[in-house]
Amino acid sequence: MPRTLAALFLVSAATLAACSPTFNWRELRVEPTPLKAMLPCKPDKGARTVPMAGREVSLEVLGCDTGGATFAVLHADIGDPARLGEVLAQWKTATLLNLKSEAAQEVAFRPPGALDLRQSLQVVASGKRADGSKVESHAAYFARGSHVFQAVIYSNELKPEIAEVFFSGLRLE
Repeated sequence: MPRTLAALFLVSAATLAACSPTFNWRELRVEPTPLKAMLPCKPDKGARTVPMAGREVSLEVLGCDTGGATFAVLHADIGDPARLGEVLAQWKTATLLNLKSEAAQEVAFRPPGALDLRQSLQVVASGKRADGSKVESHAAYFARGSHVFQAVIYSNELKPEIAEVFFSGLRLE
């Protein structure tokens, strides 16, 4: 009888551990935009004022860390739809410079509901953190209306299946 109880306890403990995965995916709306995104953990929110499209705008971010990676969705209303492509290109360049990346792979990227701009891209790059350690980045740049978006993962080692869930979960309604 004690053996059966001990075995039952071990099975129960293993089952409970399986209920708390590292990647606990959840869909959320990126307020006040029409973007829906999948994040693998409960995000923190933040904002700061940055120069974009020749003026100061509020750059808002939802982000979280899990499984050795940082996941973030950033957005700003630049107020001028004519400058969307220019801003996306500048944002991508600034990100790569910040990473000190020497090479990047780019492919077209347009989540459902996003504008069809040639600057809407998914970019995979390797670089260095501020402390000099290696980091891999997988970022997407896209726009709708007068809003620009960046969805990004930073990790020591990017796992393609995790990136697939994150980026395929982006859609504008």
